[in-house]
Amino acid sequence: MGSTDFEVFDSHFHIIDQLFPLVSNDGYRPDYFSCEDYLRRTRKMNLAGGAVVSGSFQAFDQDYLRDALAKLGPWFVGVTQLPASAADSEILALNESGVRAVRFNLKRGGSEKVEALECMAWRVHDLASWHVELYADAGDLAELYPVLISLPAVSIDHLGLSKRGLSVLLRLAERGVHVKATGFGRVDFNVESALKDIYTANPHALMFGTDLPSTRAPRPYADEDLFLIVDALDEAGARQVLCDNALAFYRPQQAMRRNPEQS
Repeated sequence: MGSTDFEVFDSHFHIIDQLFPLVSNDGYRPDYFSCEDYLRRTRKMNLAGGAVVSGSFQAFDQDYLRDALAKLGPWFVGVTQLPASAADSEILALNESGVRAVRFNLKRGGSEKVEALECMAWRVHDLASWHVELYADAGDLAELYPVLISLPAVSIDHLGLSKRGLSVLLRLAERGVHVKATGFGRVDFNVESALKDIYTANPHALMFGTDLPSTRAPRPYADEDLFLIVDALDEAGARQVLCDNALAFYRPQQAMRRNPEQS
């Protein structure tokens, strides 16, 4: 991939550091992928920052996430997994470390159960202005639709994963739910068409992410995935999806945009 003039806020990637323990999930343990590996892999991007997302195999571990955010710098934020029993003081301390969201992994587990979603979403938002992120098949979210549109801030991972969920996803986007344009190798529909439909439904909803290192994905992230967004949307739309929407949503501590490789 050649470098691009578009700034990129990578709204979804994982750091898997050998210094921190992993939890086997259905017998799966991912390969390591350090901060150095990530920066090396994205060195040709014009990075404005990104979001380190906790995976099922990291459960409620916060040490790896604090370490990753300290190494990557304040233009990066964290998406953690927390039990509903987490103290207010822990949430506020994580916020100071750069964490901006709680993830509910309905697809793989390793997070708090969905029954705690509504209460926890309001609690973390009231405490620290965090949002909640859902890794779920959008086709399974129809019953949760009234709850999701009532919450202060929500995002859905990987374009909702399934063709059967696209209609629900579009309705959620229309009502202000954010959608991660990530994991193109995980979905069973035409990505370009879905991107256009979601952008039309709500131009502020889509947020690009690499999904690196694409754990358990049938097809891992390819550099062409970024350029698919550029091809699918006009220049203004591409700039929104690749950077501006996510910057506004995640609010990284460092307002200055720069490439970490240049620091």
